Amino acid sequence: MKNIVMILATVGVLSLSSCKNTDKQGVIVDDAKQATIDSMKQVAEKQRIIDSMQMVNANAQKEKEVVVVHDQAPAAATPQRKKWSGAAKGAVIGAGVGAVTGAVVSKKKAEGAIIGGLAGAAVGAGTGAVIDDKKK
Repeated sequence: MKNIVMILATVGVLSLSSCKNTDKQGVIVDDAKQATIDSMKQVAEKQRIIDSMQMVNANAQKEKEVVVVHDQAPAAATPQRKKWSGAAKGAVIGAGVGAVTGAVVSKKKAEGAIIGGLAGAAVGAGTGAVIDDKKK
């Protein structure tokens, strides 16, 4: 019985190997196709590895990039400085001009500077207030 099973197994193997397609020269076509498929698989695997390395490099470049967000509100808005009014500017300018003029004109330089400064400040403040009213 063992001999019959061995014979049948041998015949089965021989019949399967004889079913392969051959071309005119007797070369087995399936082996050539399989070799081509295997080489294509190797090339595809190499390309997959190259692509994955390029992805890793691209991710590393993205991590190095600095992202600036412009849509956020500033943390603490600095308040604008108040501008001088026309009256204040006029008072300061008038005081300076009046003090210089009073010191030059008067025989007593200190008294002349004080009186000229006060008079100039009063006239300058009045003039600045008039200009402020016209601007409004």
